[in-house]
Amino acid sequence: MSTPSSFAQLPGPPYYAVIFSSHRTLGDDGYGKMAEQMIELASLQPGFLGCESARDAEGFGITVSYWSSTEAIAAWKSNVDHLVAQDRGRRGWYEHYQVRVARVERAYGKPAT
Repeated sequence: MSTPSSFAQLPGPPYYAVIFSSHRTLGDDGYGKMAEQMIELASLQPGFLGCESARDAEGFGITVSYWSSTEAIAAWKSNVDHLVAQDRGRRGWYEHYQVRVARVERAYGKPAT
């Protein structure tokens, strides 16, 4: 499992990316704990490959989770505990959010030294 501040260790493409961009409301109100729980829970889901996440001081953040298939993404979206987190996010944690799903066809980069 990757931690929110590290690069995900992924297989070669193709695979899928769920890109969750958001702007947080002020205050934590349990957000940090729930975010950690969701990463732990997602990592146990069949088809989960990893995730990467960053948030700036003004509350804008992006989390990208990687999945082996669209079926795995759909199963995660409908996970009962994840549904609770989604509802809390809509009701209080996010001023605005956007979800995008993409198929990764190519991936390359500079390895860490």
